[in-house]
Amino acid sequence: MEHKHTYSAEGKQLCCTQTDKVYTNAGAAALVREKHTNNDGHDHSAMENGPLRMFLPPIISLLLLLTAITFDNWLPQDWFKGLFRFAWYITAYGIVGLTVIIDAVKSITNGELFSEFLLMSIATIGAFFIGEYPEAVAVMLFYSVGEVFQTLAVSRAKTNIKALLDQRPDEVTLVRDNKASTIKAADARIGDIILLKPGEKLGLDGELLTENASFNTAALTGESTPDTKNKGETVLAGMINLNTVARVQVTTAYSDSKLSKILELVQNAAAQKAPTELFIRKFAKIYTPIVVFLAIGICLLPYFFVHHYIFNDWLYRALIFLVISCPCALVISIPLGYFGGIGAASRNGILIKGSNFLDTMAATQQVVMDKTGTLTEGVFTVEEVVFHPAFDKQQTLKLVNALESQSTHPVATAIHSYVGKIDTTIQLENVAEIAGHGLKGTVNGKELLVGNFKLLDKFGIGYDIDPGSIVYTSIAVAVEGGFAGYITIADRIKEDARKTIEQLHALNVKLTMLSGDKSTVVKYVASQLGIDQAYGDLLPEDKVNKVKQLKAQNEIVAFVGDGVNDAPVVALSDVGIAMGGLGSDATIETADIVIQDDKPSKIPIAISIGKRTKKIVWQNITLAFVVKGIVLLLGAGGLATMWEAVFADVGVALIAILNAVRIQRITPFNE
Repeated sequence: MEHKHTYSAEGKQLCCTQTDKVYTNAGAAALVREKHTNNDGHDHSAMENGPLRMFLPPIISLLLLLTAITFDNWLPQDWFKGLFRFAWYITAYGIVGLTVIIDAVKSITNGELFSEFLLMSIATIGAFFIGEYPEAVAVMLFYSVGEVFQTLAVSRAKTNIKALLDQRPDEVTLVRDNKASTIKAADARIGDIILLKPGEKLGLDGELLTENASFNTAALTGESTPDTKNKGETVLAGMINLNTVARVQVTTAYSDSKLSKILELVQNAAAQKAPTELFIRKFAKIYTPIVVFLAIGICLLPYFFVHHYIFNDWLYRALIFLVISCPCALVISIPLGYFGGIGAASRNGILIKGSNFLDTMAATQQVVMDKTGTLTEGVFTVEEVVFHPAFDKQQTLKLVNALESQSTHPVATAIHSYVGKIDTTIQLENVAEIAGHGLKGTVNGKELLVGNFKLLDKFGIGYDIDPGSIVYTSIAVAVEGGFAGYITIADRIKEDARKTIEQLHALNVKLTMLSGDKSTVVKYVASQLGIDQAYGDLLPEDKVNKVKQLKAQNEIVAFVGDGVNDAPVVALSDVGIAMGGLGSDATIETADIVIQDDKPSKIPIAISIGKRTKKIVWQNITLAFVVKGIVLLLGAGGLATMWEAVFADVGVALIAILNAVRIQRITPFNE
């Protein structure tokens, strides 16, 4: 699938300034952008020249307005009258209002008749019509200032996330024919060897050629604890080399690196709208034309009911009504709030694919977890080997080791570590992996079964022990249809697993653990952690049925697993959370939320961020509706002036934006 995002090929952020607005369905500008291109062919933000450029037109307009008000009220001048006075005010107005009028025309030609630009244009032009020049300029001036602050807030939100994630250097040191040279990171090719000095950031994904090296992976995982990598292991763009000179062979193009995919994911998250955003958009699309017609009614209908009807007075009330009714506080601050929540999650090493998943996490009532790799380390070690005397222990282990070489399951890794090097002289034939059971194959001409005891049941092989009496995870072995014995394997509980469960309980979230591991092990881990419900010996379809049962109770269910093997359950749950997405592109594609560092403690953090984001968003909605409602009634009754209208529109919008920006500083659980 091809993704489009707002970054150029070299990671340059596209622009976000005051003109060339992008309209939402409500007809209001959600983001304000301006592009300009120089000779290098890249887009550059007007923000690069600083906020001063953006504030310059409002500043000039303000100076002209203050001068005019001074001449009108305190230093009257004979020459400041009539046409000259009108020209002065229209100049002050045009500096900030011309682009808004142009945007109103553009929105109409694009099929968006009732936009905030049209409302502001009608209101201010109407004020000029009735001779209220200072108020007309003031309304447009403050609206323009509000637009600048909106632009700065959106740009800051994007820049913060980009600065947080895009830690790649622009240049790398290339080693070729034992000579080092500096080249642009984007020019490096797959197979090139990069020299990385202590303190330097890696520019591309690659394979470590040095025996070992320690890296700071905070840019990718949110975790600053050093991560030691050994020769042959994958290292990723954005990692910082800590203590030794390292060599890395490039394995991925610059634009396809893991960090590029993460950046793209976060930037594209804005496309997935939360229900609150979608409601506000639909509401604004209906609401805006209604207030236009109400304003017309306020202006004209009193003619039929008021004895001393004065057109200019009622037109003034209608204009106030229009200014107040602009929905920009909602249409801008709410998307910005959700974007801030996504940024706060990114800072904590949590990738959320859309604001809709923030809302779902906030409403989550039940978290269903896989055991292995989620609450436990997923690093198994062999505890015990119990074989019948009729079977040669060492020879049987060699056969098991060879068969397990065809599997990537953590159990296979544990057996490899215990037995040692795989005997390459052993012949393997007809190897098949049976989902939820284990492996079957012909090894040196003998039929070999390695898996759980359900695998033996499936093939009708009897055994003389009770599997329930074995505390640890057990791997049954059968040779030529006879039960040979079993191997026990243990897995460690993750350090932060207990804290995770405590925090989820504090958030009033129920917990269920589902695992294909044996029930005795699953229940033991659950008892150690205090998990409400735990089920073991489950096949993939059994997990699906358990989640269906939970959803039948009308609960919002989040499932936490590896995002690949548990794909059916991830798809069924309301939100799928993948652990350890750092090393798997498939995981990033599958899950709705990706925990980048394998830490389950990020799950309650994600829920907390979702709850706080939703809280702030609804604070903004309440503030906008209450203030606008009060001032709308006052304006319709002739008790409010344009100045109150400006506060109800621009003032509330600015307060809402500042409140939304606050989300970016969320620190869940005071960590």
